[in-house]
Amino acid sequence: MIRVTFVCLGNFCRSPMAELILKKMVKERGIASSFEITSCGTFSYDEGTPIYDPAVRTLRAHGVEGDHTARKITREDVEKSDYLLVMDENNYRDVVEFAGEDGKGKVFLLLSFTPRGGVVADPWFTHDFEKAYSDIEEGCRCFLDFVLKKGVSA
Repeated sequence: MIRVTFVCLGNFCRSPMAELILKKMVKERGIASSFEITSCGTFSYDEGTPIYDPAVRTLRAHGVEGDHTARKITREDVEKSDYLLVMDENNYRDVVEFAGEDGKGKVFLLLSFTPRGGVVADPWFTHDFEKAYSDIEEGCRCFLDFVLKKGVSA
């Protein structure tokens, strides 16, 4: 079982988009039973809110369904996750600090698995949910390829 936790700031745009995109990818490949995928945020001020409507509309436009309720990262997330995939440098810094030694070797920028690297800009500020979707989809696809090369199977 590969346990993946996506992390962004508030857990109502980027990280739940990534969670649902990767869930769809592993389901389509018939390997969903080999994965446990979730998401959370580094701050609690959006806790309890659903995915932001523009993010939901963007996901649906690409055939991605599902829902999520925002929550803050916990010690259990750190301990149980094999991969903590973050969206930007601030998320990276916050998760590394929060996780301490338990997060060593687990925290990665999502786009570090792509040939180009970089970060997923926060669409809350950019208002470009299509760009966020495109970046996240590429990151998830490249991450999944990375994991599958390591020998994960259904």
